[in-house]
Amino acid sequence: GVVSNIIFVLVGRFHELRKSIADLHRIRISKIQTTTSNTTMAIPLAKLLISAMTVFILVSVSFATSETPFLVVHKKATLNRLKSGAERVLVSFDIYNQGSATAYDVTLTDNTWIKKTFELVDGNKSRTWERLDAGGIVSHSFELEAKVKGPFYGAPALVTFRVPTKAVLQQAYSTPILPLNILADIPPMDPLALAKRVLAKYGSLVSVISMVVLFVYLIATPSKPNAAKAGSKKKR
Repeated sequence: GVVSNIIFVLVGRFHELRKSIADLHRIRISKIQTTTSNTTMAIPLAKLLISAMTVFILVSVSFATSETPFLVVHKKATLNRLKSGAERVLVSFDIYNQGSATAYDVTLTDNTWIKKTFELVDGNKSRTWERLDAGGIVSHSFELEAKVKGPFYGAPALVTFRVPTKAVLQQAYSTPILPLNILADIPPMDPLALAKRVLAKYGSLVSVISMVVLFVYLIATPSKPNAAKAGSKKKR
């Protein structure tokens, strides 16, 4: 569009400006200091600087006046192993409109889950919102049950939306998810390994608690000589 053309012109102007500065540097090294050469180089250099500043102003004005939605879609999937041995996948989405205008007819579609591998048990894989205002957020989730064991690499989901100023339907893609190890074998828990893991993680805390308990016990419990003296006094 207009912004792309302006950026293209800006890049070209900067290349010309850098080339002119390099030429001017070489001229200074060669000690050509005549008034005519300095005047000749100063005129195109000044023109390039003015052109670059003009393009910068046009780009700033263009971005300031153009109001468009910008959707950021975050996709997340978590595994949940049931007591029966089955495993379910909870898929959730957060759609943010970080642009400066409202997006209309926002439609989320996630067809990356193969029916042979996953069965939909709760929710829908697609959803539509009438509008998503600038700075707004909408969320959606659904749950699947895994049928096949093995790693799974999920692709991004597709989000389409409509902008009143554009005839073409706009598209945005979600972030990909981390690889899922479906129905992975869970190794049996070794009590000794579990105790070592807990001791390594909470060893310092256990030591502090033990010292506090011992200190309280020593204060609360009378010493043996004092106990003997108290007994002898009672006999008298």
